[in-house]
Amino acid sequence: MPAPSFEITPVKLIIAVLLITFSIIELLPFFDKLQFSKKQLPFGGFLSGFFGGLSGHQGELRTAFLIKAGLTKEAFIATAVVISCLVDFTRISMYSTRMLESGLYENVPLIVSATLAAIIGAFFGHKLLKKVTLKFIQKFVAVFLILISIALGIGLI
Repeated sequence: MPAPSFEITPVKLIIAVLLITFSIIELLPFFDKLQFSKKQLPFGGFLSGFFGGLSGHQGELRTAFLIKAGLTKEAFIATAVVISCLVDFTRISMYSTRMLESGLYENVPLIVSATLAAIIGAFFGHKLLKKVTLKFIQKFVAVFLILISIALGIGLI
């Protein structure tokens, strides 16, 4: 098994720093009252889309903005899922024009396992959603954003 390759790019580094900044803001009690108004959400959407177009990491930025949008936990998760689905449908429509060239058929096991994992995750997530608070979701998301940011910043992903 070959050793993993680490590729650090300026874009990945910038996104990692932004994500860590947003995540630390989320974890510090001083910023608990910070909320993004509806007027600021298009800016978050723009940043998310822009960096998503550059590197494919828009989900993390979108989450950082949505978590402070004053949504209920159900609305936060539903909004994130709907936006993710719209982004994925757009990607699929673009990729489908080059399906044979893209290596899709060689990756069928990966696609099937990722789809099954998403379905299983949604099932258990729905069950757990009734038992957790929005505060727990915020902290959980912030910690995992930091972990993803570190992996991104060191070029692992």
